[in-house]
Formats: sequence, C-alpha cells, structure tokens
Amino acid sequence: MRTTAVGLNYIDTYHRRGIYPLPLPSGLGVEAAGAVEEIAEGVSEFRPGDRVATFGPALGAYATQRNVEAASLFKLPEDISDELAAAALLKGCTAEFLADRAARIAPGDWTLVHAAAGGVGMILVQWLKARGARVIGTVSTEEKAQAAREAGAEEIVLYTREDTARRVREITGGQGVRVTYDGIGADTWEASLDSTGMRGLIVSYGNASAPVTGSLGILAPKGSLYNTRPMLYHYYADPAEREAGAQSLWNMIRSQAVSVTVGQRYPLEDADTAHRDLEGRKTTGSTLLLP
Repeated sequence: MRTTAVGLNYIDTYHRRGIYPLPLPSGLGVEAAGAVEEIAEGVSEFRPGDRVATFGPALGAYATQRNVEAASLFKLPEDISDELAAAALLKGCTAEFLADRAARIAPGDWTLVHAAAGGVGMILVQWLKARGARVIGTVSTEEKAQAAREAGAEEIVLYTREDTARRVREITGGQGVRVTYDGIGADTWEASLDSTGMRGLIVSYGNASAPVTGSLGILAPKGSLYNTRPMLYHYYADPAEREAGAQSLWNMIRSQAVSVTVGQRYPLEDADTAHRDLEGRKTTGSTLLLP
C-alpha cells in the first residue's frame, strides 16, 4: 500500500507511551489512506490502483509504503477523498458503533460527550444529534465550545470553569443523562459517575488521561449504573459488520448529517509535534500526517 494520508488518533499515543504494550521494535499508527501497488497471490478482492483505507489493527501507518493484509482494507468510494478517509474512517466508525450499537438511545434522550470538540467527539455529537438525542458536550475553551455547538451540542460545559456533574444535573432537571460517552478515563470518571442518571450507561471508550481504576461496586450507590469498555475492533470483526459500518459512515457524510473537520495537518516527519499537540489538547477535530 502506498500511503497518501495518515490519520492521527489518541490510540497512537497509547502505543507510544506503553499504555498498550507492544513488542519492540514496532511501528506506529493504525489509520491511513492510499492506493494498492501490488497484491499477493490469492488476493482477489483488490487490484493494483484501487484506492483503499485502513484503521488497523496492525500498526505501521506512519509510513510511505507498507504491506497490509487485504482483510484490513476498505475500498474507498469515488466521492470520498484520501484525506477525508484518513480523517474520518477510524473516528467515524468509532462514532458509528458508539451511537448505534454500544448503547440504545431514544430520540429526546440526554447524552453527555466528553471532549466534544475532539476528533471522535465532534463526529459523535453530530451522529447523536442525527439520531434525535440531546447532547451535552464538555470542552476546555470557548473556541472548542463554539466548535462543539456547531457540531450540534445543545449545551456546553466548560470543565475548566464549571463543575461538570453539577451543571449536567442542572441542565437535565436533576435526572442526569441516559448515556455518558467518556474517552478521557481517570480524569473524568467521577464526573461521569455523577452525571449519569439512574440505571444509565457510561461508555468508557478511551484513556486519554489514564485508565480508570477502582471497584465496580461504586456503580450501585451511584444509581445502579451500567458501564462498558468497548473496543472498535470487536464491533468490526465480522466482514458484514465492517462493510455495513463503513457504508453507514459514508452515507452520513454524503447526507451532510456528519461533517468531518480537519483541524490541522503536519508533515509525517513532524509526528512528534503532532503527538505533543494532541496530548496537550491543542488540536480540534481530526489531524492528518502527510507523507
């Protein structure tokens, strides 16, 4: 595969930092778009020249060329550019399974999305809104608050200035939200517990700060809450699920229910700077590394 655009994702920092240990030496990066240059014997579903994208699970996307298993590739539609695919595939498919499959959300349900102006967050906010949910987004700055509002967040909590859970309870008339989407982890766990209504669900899908620790016994006194820690690849394990999930993403983009924002682009050789900016919460929307 010849790479034309690489998507930067928070999981890349987990791999680099050893939160998800890897055998060394190892490459970095799971998401990229480009074109097939050669195919191995027995591969029939792709041809040289086909435009493709991948979100792993194999690492090594930070490269100009590499070998990729055919089963890990998605063929790109003509109306989806390489940059859009690299910016949207992993984050968009994550939003798809979070909104449509990991939790049951009814129109009118209040939901809470942490880091609502981030790469996954902005797509998830739009997806939830398209499904009829009411979204509260947490952000760190006024600039990010505006981005989250434009994505469809009905209410915003500036967690740097406000108590998240107290504000969420005020917004929801004391009831709390039905579903909380938490990709931050340890730093937001208490706020997630206190923001989620009785018998509600906390979907813990990331560890941007640090992994959540402690006893699950806390879920009972907080309102008999549910908690799940899903992984994208478990929702995209079956070929039919992979195809359906990706098509759902492309259709959401085509219908303009979801707009993917590329907030910043870096040369691939400046991946270290991109990682620092991502971890320092200096980025908005999706980030691309360009070979």
